[in-house]
Amino acid sequence: MVQSSVRGKGERPRVRDAGERGWDGSPREENGDVVRDGEGGPPTEPGGRGPADGGGGRGRADAGRPRRRRRVLRWSATVLAVVILGTAGAGYLYYQHLNDNLKKDDLNIGDAKDRAAASRPNAAGQTPLNILLLGSDARDSKENQLLGGAKDTFGTPPRADVQILLHLSADRTNMSVVSMPRDTLLQIPRCTDSKGHVYPASTQAMTNDSLGRGGPGCTVATWEKLTDIHIDHFIMVDFAGVVSMADAIGGVPVCVDKNIYSHTSSGHGSGLKLKAGTTYIKGTQALQWLRTRYGFEDGSDIARTKAQHQYMSAMVRELRANATLSNPDKLRKLAETATAALTVDKGIGSVARLYDLSTELKKVPTDRITMTTMPYEYAGERVVPKPGDADKLFRLVREDIALDGKGTKKKTTAEATAAPTDSDDKIAVQVQNGTRTSVLASVGGRASTVAQLLVGKGFTEARADTSTALSEDKTVIRYPSADLKGDAERVAKVLGVPAGSVVKSTDVSGVTLVVGADWRSGTAYKAPREDDKTPRSANILNGATKQCMQVDPGYTW
Repeated sequence: MVQSSVRGKGERPRVRDAGERGWDGSPREENGDVVRDGEGGPPTEPGGRGPADGGGGRGRADAGRPRRRRRVLRWSATVLAVVILGTAGAGYLYYQHLNDNLKKDDLNIGDAKDRAAASRPNAAGQTPLNILLLGSDARDSKENQLLGGAKDTFGTPPRADVQILLHLSADRTNMSVVSMPRDTLLQIPRCTDSKGHVYPASTQAMTNDSLGRGGPGCTVATWEKLTDIHIDHFIMVDFAGVVSMADAIGGVPVCVDKNIYSHTSSGHGSGLKLKAGTTYIKGTQALQWLRTRYGFEDGSDIARTKAQHQYMSAMVRELRANATLSNPDKLRKLAETATAALTVDKGIGSVARLYDLSTELKKVPTDRITMTTMPYEYAGERVVPKPGDADKLFRLVREDIALDGKGTKKKTTAEATAAPTDSDDKIAVQVQNGTRTSVLASVGGRASTVAQLLVGKGFTEARADTSTALSEDKTVIRYPSADLKGDAERVAKVLGVPAGSVVKSTDVSGVTLVVGADWRSGTAYKAPREDDKTPRSANILNGATKQCMQVDPGYTW
């Protein structure tokens, strides 16, 4: 990895390894000079909005794209991970002062029935960690108002415009990162804030609205309801925090394949203006990178998410290269800036606990960090989780399977499985027939056959539901809430159904076995071999990969 020396004012960075230049953290050079934010190309107006003489970047009209009332700042909350990924050791400086800087909130304010069960330890007793990173578009300060947009949105409920799940494997050898597009439509569960105000459940809403329904604890509840992944902690930062973090680190190297100017004739765009190649960005320009949609690839929120992933990779590498105990002044600035910028759950609401967390995260090498986007499909102008692929990605994270395909699947201890609430003869099981396929009709009486099989194995409360015929490719056992997970797992164990086919679902009211098309006959279930490859639709990016954002030709200059 390229490491730059600490730079004094007006000094060029000293590159220690000339064999790795460009995206991996080194500065871009033109005619022997390093290009950093604001250097090179035509002069720009204050704020980076365009050439001072009006003749530089070429915008384009964005006909057909409605002007949004809120110019929502969409950027990567992975700036948050920066502190805990790269600054172990900085935490104990000004200990009490830094503790006071941190803002704390409740972890999960959803109902108990919507919460996921705690992660299971592996055979060695090690437990994975799941951390939700949030980027808030709050307009609750003059700094955020200046950076965030329209004056009429000051003081309105914040939105979680960036949501990224960071999964640290139980053995600390790898890390999986899953982003959810802000335009995702899903069910937001009922949430109750610290003052007792109840926000009713919403059946179809954009995921970023969850933050305004009682705070980050409702966003955590929304993720747990959707994914059935237990979230241990959250970390949140706002507009001003992104700018201050980028400044504290001294800039982040980003790359574009062409000159870019994110600006349209109607005034849309982030104002980002860069020359082709790798450039260090910080301050407002870093914020522009993270909110840019117009100009990157197809101009979608998905393209912006890719840019955010690249920013995260570069920032982590830059921190690991420069934030060391040999530079106490820089560490002190990072610690001060980070603690003032963050809101965290009470479980990590002290510098000591953040330090412990950073120590765990730093164990993972950069090339074992895998960044993905939740597989999605369009629903009008919005997106929804893609059936099959999204569920598979969430399962891989739940089961602590590395998304980069390296290593082997880690088995959990038998003792770690949830305990049944009662004996087998008192566990109620509803059995449904899901053997219908696109080419085959349902197998008649299949639900009754399997229900009787369960009765013969001691589940005397098993009953067949003959009122419906479903279509399921694989046999699945669903349960509605964490307290029934042990019962569902007990049924699965007796029948030989794999743990990955036991899923939480609010579509059922009790333990429900759906006999799928993979069990159309016989009394012995033969589980198909599970495919543990990360879906291609997840847009995989390795944390150590050199990559430049593709620029839409209509936004070049």
